[in-house]
Amino acid sequence: MPPRILKIPAEPAALLPDRFQAWFAGRGWSPRAHQLALLEKAREDASALLIAPTGAGKTLAGFLPTLVELSTQAVERDATARQSLVSTGRTVQRPGGLHTLYISPLKALAVDIARNLERPLAEMGLPIKVETRTGDTPVSRRQRQRRYPPDILLTTPEQLALLLSSDDAPFLFSSLKRIVLDELHALVTSKRGDLLSLGLARLWRLAPQMRAIGLSATVAEPDQLARFLVPQPDGKEVAADIVIAGGAAPPLVEMLDTRERLPWAGHGARHALAEVYELIKQNKTTLVFVNTRSQAEMLFQDLWRMNDDGLAIALHHGSLDVAQRRKVEDAMSAGRLRGVVCTSSLDLGVDWGDVDLVVNIGAPKGSSRLMQRIGRANHRLDEASRAVLVPANRFEVLECRAAIDAIAENAQDTPPLRTGALDVLAQHVLGRACGEPFFNDDLYDEVRTAAPYAGLARGDFDDVVDFVATGGYALKTYERFARIKQDKQGRWRVANPKVRQSYRLNVGTIVEEPMLKVRLVRSRSTGSGSTGAIARGGRVLGEIEEYFIEGLTAGDTFVFGGEVVRYEALAEDQVYVSRANDKDPKVPSYMGGKFPLSTYLAERVRRLLDDRRAWNGLPEQVRDWLSLQKEVSRVPGVRELLVETFPRGNKHYLICYPFEGRLAHQTLGMLLTRRLERGRARPLGFVANEYAVAIWGLGDASFMIRNGELDLDALFNPDMLGDDLEAWLAESALMKRTFRNCALISGLIERRFTSEDKSRRQVLFSTDLVYDVLRKHQADHVLLRAARADAATGLLDLRRLGGMLARIQGRITYRELDHVSPLAVPVMLEIGRESVYGEAADELLAEAADELVKEAMS
Repeated sequence: MPPRILKIPAEPAALLPDRFQAWFAGRGWSPRAHQLALLEKAREDASALLIAPTGAGKTLAGFLPTLVELSTQAVERDATARQSLVSTGRTVQRPGGLHTLYISPLKALAVDIARNLERPLAEMGLPIKVETRTGDTPVSRRQRQRRYPPDILLTTPEQLALLLSSDDAPFLFSSLKRIVLDELHALVTSKRGDLLSLGLARLWRLAPQMRAIGLSATVAEPDQLARFLVPQPDGKEVAADIVIAGGAAPPLVEMLDTRERLPWAGHGARHALAEVYELIKQNKTTLVFVNTRSQAEMLFQDLWRMNDDGLAIALHHGSLDVAQRRKVEDAMSAGRLRGVVCTSSLDLGVDWGDVDLVVNIGAPKGSSRLMQRIGRANHRLDEASRAVLVPANRFEVLECRAAIDAIAENAQDTPPLRTGALDVLAQHVLGRACGEPFFNDDLYDEVRTAAPYAGLARGDFDDVVDFVATGGYALKTYERFARIKQDKQGRWRVANPKVRQSYRLNVGTIVEEPMLKVRLVRSRSTGSGSTGAIARGGRVLGEIEEYFIEGLTAGDTFVFGGEVVRYEALAEDQVYVSRANDKDPKVPSYMGGKFPLSTYLAERVRRLLDDRRAWNGLPEQVRDWLSLQKEVSRVPGVRELLVETFPRGNKHYLICYPFEGRLAHQTLGMLLTRRLERGRARPLGFVANEYAVAIWGLGDASFMIRNGELDLDALFNPDMLGDDLEAWLAESALMKRTFRNCALISGLIERRFTSEDKSRRQVLFSTDLVYDVLRKHQADHVLLRAARADAATGLLDLRRLGGMLARIQGRITYRELDHVSPLAVPVMLEIGRESVYGEAADELLAEAADELVKEAMS
């Protein structure tokens, strides 16, 4: 196990040059223990993982070894020296050259870090060149960076992949001494982390002298995360040293105990709008986090309507135009804003100066994600960050309570290190062929030095290479799928220049819905109908998903950019809208919560329900709700599954409470419905939320269970994940969507073309056709295997569902009721519910809740 450094390692004078000590002193600072520890690790020529909270000076700690090394170089490098070349025996390199790579998960974070580095460099008079390279960087600057690289290059995983796919990658990276990976905990949980790990494996081969520094928030398994930073030897696990920063003040996290009536369902927390506005008024700067862009739009509009005090409140999410986002970020950094409504676009570490309070609307879904958001408040290590959680419904109160308790214990729910995805490996294989040709054996050995791919079987690797070369057995006859070929020496290289160009247009693992630019123009409608051609041009407000626009007709209104706009026309990839005077939009775009409930937090919610003494820490409205459930039916235990049945109207209902998150519940609902159909229970449909599944039908489930016609142990048997699952997947649109993502990431189907973008329908047709062919003719195709692996933890959450089914074996508690139970009210309100927005919708929901609650209490 790697050592942890908790004490001050050495006197600052032994590690910091005089000009650095003077700079710290001039700002009234002293170097922190973990900053000095990273300097000592650099002196030992070791890679290291720094675990530190926001405000601990993580970023400065990561760059200090680089700045010290560059500042103490004996000879100043002038422009002539930079352009001269030195032979290294096998290749050539520049004296000096690229010293440090900084990798960020966010473009904005790279730009922000560059801005924050400029000040210490200028104040210490250090002749160090720092540049950024993102998707927004002009082509001319990118070309210059490859020929004359800066000392420090700040970039993203996708840009690193592009640089590594170039012919001159050995030339560019041969001088690399260090790579700094910021927000590493956020990177490694996704396919972007897989792509980055393969990039690291390539860099270790090109620059064996390179050492890595990982910067991370607190994680559940730091030893696993530290493996990411060093090459993995064959058959062994090794990890970088771990430095843990101490001395952080614990955060102050409260849950809003609203004076209003707590809703039974919904995600918007509109009941607490006035109280959220008061929190913004009471603090100098407040960040208000929500989980989706649509929620951000709606909340911003609601707050703006009640903003009688004229507070400077702004909106920030990833779909807004980049200029608008930068404007908000600059105003925030300058302290000119009182509040910002934002999404996960600000979860990570953009330094926004002094934020007094973080408000989280809705349940956080995970304690680690919540800690990340809380860290946005108060960038001072020795002062507590403050946060208020605003649950949107009664179940979310339980989740917020569980999250607050987890934070008090400093308990984390970050997922374990991923197993590398095969579709990402296929993209990397193609990228390698775009640059330097490779032999199979060499690339296999290189890839397995990456921690997520350390256990990669040779058979899987060979299948991936064959897939990139031919498309696989079922697609071999189609020349378009042959993207690499072997030369006379047996090395793999790209089949033609078009393949290289296509790779560079499609690199990356983020599969997004096709986006259309939204332009604001004058309305062409004076009443109903059109008055002529729409005026082209107009200010760009941002981008919106193509599928949403496809469902609109001219004249429909919706929320975008914090205001209600009217849809005027769609021309090519441009959506033209005008300002609308409507108070509420006609077409809602709200799609509920974005993140599923984490496994760890779900377990804590079940424990909270099972601990009657813990109920004392809940709001009175929620205590009364749970007490009533205990009287009417039962409150489920930690490892128990409660199943209730009751009639309502002319239908019969079966409700179960697994508490395993929306994705696993949707899959469970599908599989249970199939089984009930076979059992002749005549189900009509189901709904699922984060906590429960409700199935309704014409068959009397209560009667069937009572008379032994329906066995609950058999109904919930884990064998549903066998034949039932396969039969469902054969016809499931979800599985096709998962496969489509894998096909796009692997490069089998292109997202962007050299001439013009393919329409969304063409991409759907192409991937659906390939999916059907592979299922019929090559069921073990590498992309189908990749899609099944994704389904296990992604849209279908099969791994979690399997764990739940194993947990409840022999622990199913059944209650036959004659009416709805209090615990069932929230999920019952989801049935037949439209995705609607506005006060009228809230009133309709409240009326439905009142009716159900009366039944539950009767």
